[in-house]
Amino acid sequence: MANVTDLQTKYSKLAQEYSKLRAQNQVLKKGVVDEQANSASLKEQLKQRDQSLRKQEQEMDSLSFRNQQLAKRVELLQEELAASEAKGKKGKSKGDSPSQHGLQTQSVFDEDLQKKIEENERLHIQFYEADERHKKTEAELRERLEKLEKDAEQHHGVVDGLTTKYAETIERLQSDKARLEVKAQTLEREAKECRMRTEDCQQQLRRCQSELNRQVKQSSSVIQEKVPFNDTKFSDYNSLNVPSHNRRHQLKARDVAGQAMSFIQDLVAALLNIHSYTEQRVHIYPLDSSIETISPLNQKFSQYLHENAAYVRPLEDSFLQLYQSITEDTVTVLETVVKLKNFSDNFSSYTHFLQKILPYQLKSLEEECEAPLCTAALSAKNQELQSDIKRVTSVFEKLQNYINLLALPSVRQDAMPHSNTSAVFTQLAACLHSLHDAIKEMSKHYNQKADIERELPTVTQKLCTTTECLLGSLGSLTSCTGKIATFFSNNLDFFTSSGYSPRGSTAALNPVQAESMLANKKKATAYIQAVKKAKPQSVPYREALSNRRILTSSTESREGLTQQVQQSQEKIARLEQEKEHWLLEAQLGKVRLEKENQRIAELEAQLAAALGGSPNSQTAAAGALTQGHEEAAAELKAAEKEPTLCTSLVGMLCTTPTDEHVGDEESREQLIKSHYMARVGELTTQLQISDSKAVHFHSECRALAKRLAIAEKSRETFSEEVKLANQNITRLQDELATTKRSYEDQLSMMSDHLCSMNETLSKQREEIDTLKMGSKGNAKKNKGR
Repeated sequence: MANVTDLQTKYSKLAQEYSKLRAQNQVLKKGVVDEQANSASLKEQLKQRDQSLRKQEQEMDSLSFRNQQLAKRVELLQEELAASEAKGKKGKSKGDSPSQHGLQTQSVFDEDLQKKIEENERLHIQFYEADERHKKTEAELRERLEKLEKDAEQHHGVVDGLTTKYAETIERLQSDKARLEVKAQTLEREAKECRMRTEDCQQQLRRCQSELNRQVKQSSSVIQEKVPFNDTKFSDYNSLNVPSHNRRHQLKARDVAGQAMSFIQDLVAALLNIHSYTEQRVHIYPLDSSIETISPLNQKFSQYLHENAAYVRPLEDSFLQLYQSITEDTVTVLETVVKLKNFSDNFSSYTHFLQKILPYQLKSLEEECEAPLCTAALSAKNQELQSDIKRVTSVFEKLQNYINLLALPSVRQDAMPHSNTSAVFTQLAACLHSLHDAIKEMSKHYNQKADIERELPTVTQKLCTTTECLLGSLGSLTSCTGKIATFFSNNLDFFTSSGYSPRGSTAALNPVQAESMLANKKKATAYIQAVKKAKPQSVPYREALSNRRILTSSTESREGLTQQVQQSQEKIARLEQEKEHWLLEAQLGKVRLEKENQRIAELEAQLAAALGGSPNSQTAAAGALTQGHEEAAAELKAAEKEPTLCTSLVGMLCTTPTDEHVGDEESREQLIKSHYMARVGELTTQLQISDSKAVHFHSECRALAKRLAIAEKSRETFSEEVKLANQNITRLQDELATTKRSYEDQLSMMSDHLCSMNETLSKQREEIDTLKMGSKGNAKKNKGR
């Protein structure tokens, strides 16, 4: 066994080396082929360069020939010039006209000669530059050719070395072949044994599969016959297949309905504001109703807009009823939510209201375009607003259709399957997003229109404020619709999921099954309460876990509560101090009131005495009063028939100086004091209630913040775990791919080796047979002898 393992390891090593050398040989062959191709391309380039060199030599010969011709031409011209000069010398005695003619011809010859000389110089320069470039390229190509020849020689040397190395490895493998023949025989025996074992395992597997199929058929028949109650003739009897009550589904439905209720309230408020401010704008622009009468069309439009609350308010009321009908003890599915039909009807009435006011809106915008100061940009924005209003109305119609479809199962049973319900919810989410986009586009266009209107010279401050209010309402409507669309998309899985379904079927839950479910729930709670009364109370494991979570959250919020208690105690102490301060102030006020009453009584007595005496006595009394009491000087100056001004802690009162009116003043002051004291008491109670609510909300926010922090930490840990899992998956996939590739390579090598071994075995068997035949013949010959 040790020799076999050694042979196996050696064989694996040799196979690995052989595969490596084979791969290296392929790479080297590829490199040699590439270098050969490069050398061939370089030879082609060299040939092309030789051809270009020959062409340039031919051009150089032609240029030299041309240069010789030009030189001969120059010599001839010089001879002609000398002859003409000689003739000019001889004919100097002749007239001026022949001398002028000779000068002209000489100037022409000089110009021609100068041009030829310049051309000759240019040609010499071009020839020299071409010769230099040719020499340079030839030198570069020769250097490159030498380098490539050296590389080719190196590659040939490497190839020769590898061929010798491969020859040595082949000889070594042939020597190992003999040793592996014994191993092949042992492997054949082991393969036969493995075949026998695999046949036994296959038989056992067939028996197990048949047994498992029999058990599956038996269990499926039991399930079909006994587990579900499915009456195909009378479908009403199928109500016995009621599911269990899903409290988590109910709590989720209650939470979702509460969030939707807040969004509906915001939507209703935004729609009311938009319709109201639109009505105010119709009365202001393009004609101000306070100055001149508006058009009959705008009057009708204003009348319809004034009725918007009758169509918008029922949306909030009907959805509030729907929210109140969803509790923990009910079954919330489309078939049992009856209040959804009321909301659907109210939404349909509001959609009809939008369709009714649509033509008036379009005509009103057209009237604004027909105004004398309407610019082209403003009319373009009005046209864009018309298209936006049409789009918003069409989206509301689509929403009405989808909501009517969702409300249909609560009115008529089997109106819509669950798959269609999921499709309706998906389309409703898409429609809500399109509504948000349409309102956002309309708000953008209205902002642009408002900017253009502010630049007009006839715009009033009233129109500007109304437009700003309308823009604010459109902004709130845009944010509200965006929140509704996001909320619906986030909870789309909850809306499309079936929280309840009967056993043994995927059909929807009908009201009869819902009633049966609630009845079973009541019976179960009654039974559990009876069991608790009969037995000592114990806490289940899940409840203990939930109590532990609640305890941890409460201990976390304990510090916040203690801080709140300390703050409240400090506030109570401060309020007590303020209370004592105000009690002292009240006592001081009472003393001041008594002193003031006494002063008023003295003043009234002096006034009565002054009225009963002479005018001189009146003036003397008035002077005395002014010296003693500066506050009553104005009262005594007009004391005969004018009214007197009476001041007090509450305020000032103008009265006539009679004895009967004094009691009225005191009663009036007492009533006003009692009214303001009651009002102060109410305000203090409201302040205390608001403070308590604020403290409660603060504690809740702190607890929620801590829970959110815990949730964020858990989310981070889970994300890290997911990342680690993904990394492990990728690593395992890479390992699997590498092992698969290596096994495939080994199998291919083993198959090649087995083929070669089979060939050698067949040859050896033939040799053995020939030797046996030869030995038999020799034995017969020996016997014959």
